[in-house]
Amino acid sequence: MNAVPRDDFRLLPIPEMEARIARFEERVNAAQIAKPPTKEWVKTSLKGNGDGRCPVRLKRLSFDIILRHGDALADLFCQYPDDVIAIIPYDITVGYQPPEKSPRTNTVEALMRDMTWLDEWGTEWGHAFGGVGATPVDCPLKDWAVLDDYLEHGVPDPNAPGRLDGAAAALGPHKDAKYCYGIIHLALFERLHSLRGMENVLTDFYTNEPEVRKVLDRLEWYLMELVRQWETLGADAVFFTDDWGSQSGLMIPPPVWDSLFKPYYARVFAEVHRLGMDVVFHSCGNVTDIVGGLIDTGVDVLDPVQPGAMDMTQLAREFGGKLAFSGAVDVQGLLVDGTPQQVKDEVRTVAEVLGRPFGGALILGPANVMTPDIPLENLVAFFEAAHEQA
Repeated sequence: MNAVPRDDFRLLPIPEMEARIARFEERVNAAQIAKPPTKEWVKTSLKGNGDGRCPVRLKRLSFDIILRHGDALADLFCQYPDDVIAIIPYDITVGYQPPEKSPRTNTVEALMRDMTWLDEWGTEWGHAFGGVGATPVDCPLKDWAVLDDYLEHGVPDPNAPGRLDGAAAALGPHKDAKYCYGIIHLALFERLHSLRGMENVLTDFYTNEPEVRKVLDRLEWYLMELVRQWETLGADAVFFTDDWGSQSGLMIPPPVWDSLFKPYYARVFAEVHRLGMDVVFHSCGNVTDIVGGLIDTGVDVLDPVQPGAMDMTQLAREFGGKLAFSGAVDVQGLLVDGTPQQVKDEVRTVAEVLGRPFGGALILGPANVMTPDIPLENLVAFFEAAHEQA
């Protein structure tokens, strides 16, 4: 499974793609299990009491980059294992599929071909050939007249038998030795606009607040139930995703965020802490205006500190020592177009600004999913520099 020409991997038969991805995962997991335990050191570092070196999480990948670089990428993970392991129970856009579902959405096919599908919430997603990820193309709650029926019958059961079986299998070999977090995608805002549509939601905040709150009440219950399951499985943290930022700032005025969303986050995150886990919060774009609010709600780690959108120096000055950071290495420009030396220099700068001054309280890694347009030589430089901090 060597690296293939840039676009040829997209034309492989789906069973071949699945086999290559499975082989990659098997190799990387085996190498990770063979490494010494680092869980307690990561916990200490994230609280700002580490030895200066920052924990690393580099396994943040699209299917495409695995298929593009093959064994060469697996070799890097085997040589430079992550300190933090993300447990993803199912794809963010496909959602949970019970064993009896028929027909089933093939996740690899959905994310590698031209395709649309319905997730368990009734949202229709679409992926375009050659693209990475998927986007909503239709939503189930366009008309508030169906709200009560949807809340009663359309919201999935968070405790459905088998929902986290895959997560349990993935977490089991690592949870005693490595810092692991369970991912809950599309927490509140992202789930809301996948149900209503983005344009509708941005208007709803001003015209239909009671209906919005009814949805958020139901989503809070859903999140609470999943949080409790992650604790039962033995996760060290729960990773929530809600993208709030554009490249220049928050998508809604901070006072609206404070009054409408902050209380929900605070209650859910309090439950995470009550159960002895950390809160990792992912929000792309420039979210500087709500970082203080996120700290108030109990966020322990802010992800992904997106370069170009956020000022690392400002974040370090205002919030360093109040929470840990995560990510911060540019995947859009630097890793794609920079030289290996530029990559190494930037990785060290990120560690020096966001991590070392705060006892290593940074999960060093890419600022988002790494994609196949990143050349292998820059991946090598990234892995080497991330692990050369010590």
